[in-house]
Amino acid sequence: MSAPEPAQQSGRSSSRPRGGRKLVIGASGFLGSHVTRELVQQGYHVRVLLRHTSSTTGIDDLDVERVYGDILDAAAVRAAMAGCDVVFHCAVDTRAWLRDPAPLFRTNVEALRVVLDAAVEADLDRFVFTSTLATIGLSSDGPATEDTTHDWFETAGAYVRSRVRAESLVLDYARQRGLPAVAMCVANTYGPGDWAPTPHGGLLAAAARGRMPAYVEGAAAEVVGVVDAARAMVLAAEHGRVGHRYIVAERFMSSREIYRIAAEVGGVAPPRWAVPLPVMSVLGVLGEAVGRVLDRDVRLTRTSVRLMHIMPPMDHSKAVRELGWCPGPAPEAIHEAARFFLDERPAGRRSAG
Repeated sequence: MSAPEPAQQSGRSSSRPRGGRKLVIGASGFLGSHVTRELVQQGYHVRVLLRHTSSTTGIDDLDVERVYGDILDAAAVRAAMAGCDVVFHCAVDTRAWLRDPAPLFRTNVEALRVVLDAAVEADLDRFVFTSTLATIGLSSDGPATEDTTHDWFETAGAYVRSRVRAESLVLDYARQRGLPAVAMCVANTYGPGDWAPTPHGGLLAAAARGRMPAYVEGAAAEVVGVVDAARAMVLAAEHGRVGHRYIVAERFMSSREIYRIAAEVGGVAPPRWAVPLPVMSVLGVLGEAVGRVLDRDVRLTRTSVRLMHIMPPMDHSKAVRELGWCPGPAPEAIHEAARFFLDERPAGRRSAG
């Protein structure tokens, strides 16, 4: 993360706003850009907090008010929140493969605390926080729910630990300091506009282009269309219960099925070979050894392998019941994501929130 920048404004929307001003932190990211788009399409006056180094490809066609600053800069964050009634916090470092966990905790926990302190002072109607399904516990008795307490902290790896601490921090602010916060536990998102791309989006792109000869046997996860996830975030600002979390996932899918859909869109053969999980675990150990020898981060580690299969199916009925959320079929979103990668061929880069 770069050094804090002073908040600067540009590009105020000229359209007539609906309701109060909404702030999106992390609007340059995949989900954040779609939250911004959903708000604009619904007629809200939207402000986005960006760094000058942020790539804004996903929102450049939107009429939004831009302010510039770093989320570690309390003054910049307070200035960005001034006059806003809802804040959507979508700024997350998702690099689970980092050997040095300091950047993860700096963005996901330390910077979040700066944002939460400012939010308490801002007298908001809602603070909608982007959490993850990895904060849910490992249910062995049917689908997991929001009430399934996280129970694998010590084996989760630094990335998940940072996200668990972040969600706990948000809910603590709701209980102890009166912040009207809602935590959204979002599944792997798929759809158009994944410019970075996300780690799971990058794998989908490889499958769509016929560059994935094998898949991991037993790997599976909850998935959701990114447009549906963005709609859930906006609905949470209107209907979410303060201090509650909501599962934002449409269905549980195997990686084999996800890559098969992508291959069909690309007109290529789907991954043919199944790599057993024990073999992947050994490769994860080797990957870590290579990283140590070369003194660099590698994406294949024991933790990344664990995250491929550890999460159970989830029950998203609370979001449907309380938020009025009606997600579309995730395979359709996966199809759209594959088409996006084939049509746009975005260069690989990590977006900064």
